[in-house]
Amino acid sequence: MAAHREEPEIQKSYWIEHSADLIVEAMKLDSKAADLNKEKRPEVLALLPPFDVATKAKKLGKDDPRRIVHSFKVGLTITLVSLFYYCEPLYDGFGVSAMWAVLTVVVVFDFSVGATLGRGVNRGFATLLAGTLGVGAHRIASFSGEICEPILLGLFVFILAAVVTFIRFFPRMKARYDYGLLIFILTFCLISVSGYRDDEVLEMAHRRLSTILIGGASAVIVCVCICPVWAGDDLHNLVASNLEKLGTFLEGFGSEYFKKQSNGESKDDKTLLQGYKSVLNSKSTEESWANFAKWEPRHGKFKYRHPWEKYLRIGSLTRQCACRIDALNTYLNSDIKVHTFTFT
Repeated sequence: MAAHREEPEIQKSYWIEHSADLIVEAMKLDSKAADLNKEKRPEVLALLPPFDVATKAKKLGKDDPRRIVHSFKVGLTITLVSLFYYCEPLYDGFGVSAMWAVLTVVVVFDFSVGATLGRGVNRGFATLLAGTLGVGAHRIASFSGEICEPILLGLFVFILAAVVTFIRFFPRMKARYDYGLLIFILTFCLISVSGYRDDEVLEMAHRRLSTILIGGASAVIVCVCICPVWAGDDLHNLVASNLEKLGTFLEGFGSEYFKKQSNGESKDDKTLLQGYKSVLNSKSTEESWANFAKWEPRHGKFKYRHPWEKYLRIGSLTRQCACRIDALNTYLNSDIKVHTFTFT
């Protein structure tokens, strides 16, 4: 490695030393730079680390084909709501506010139905409530005169932003309504502040609210109707898979520890015994999917008010068991073994 790092410096110093007084022979050598480039380029490219985008993309889609379907669904939804901007009759009705429909789809459309519904409901209610309060704040401030109006608007923005930001610290609010609270702050500030320079604040709020609702509804409809991905199913399968991994370890631990199976052959493959390690890092995924599953409607074997909290309880107990299994797994890598004795 040191030789490779010093080589460019040696070449640079050599060039500086021998390029002071160029002669015709040296210039002829420089004229062959294109030929040298063709000869040395494969050698240089061979030193670069391999990066095959096609192979990685194929593996990513093969691991979970739903990712490919989700990508097409997002592209389809954005194309549909873009018609509000491309079609002249629709653009005349909504104007530049039609772009809010596209932005809504981008930020609302998620991988699972529960996540999309949660974001859509949060954005819809937050936009409606914040828009109403923003119009009301602008109306109240307009009665105070030109001097006091900006002061009152600034006071309203400060109070609402501070209170809502403090509410975000409550764990229950942050888990389910954090996105809605952020949209509430953003919408209230946009309506109240921009309304100070725009007299048609009510019309502006109506257009933005309409396009946001259209974008959110489009995202939810496409997500639910076209190859839906249910977070509840993923959570159920994850918890069941974690339990199965623990069971696999416990089944194979004895034979691996004593270096034999029931048929007397040695067992060298330990890959199945290492599956429990993924259980230790599954807490955040389980909590996210449980939160998304609460937003989902009735589907399959999961009814309304399904006890998703019990999945979290089972997951917590599973991780506790995995911690003890991790300690038990250290005996497989230990040199101290328990010897078996045969009594006659």
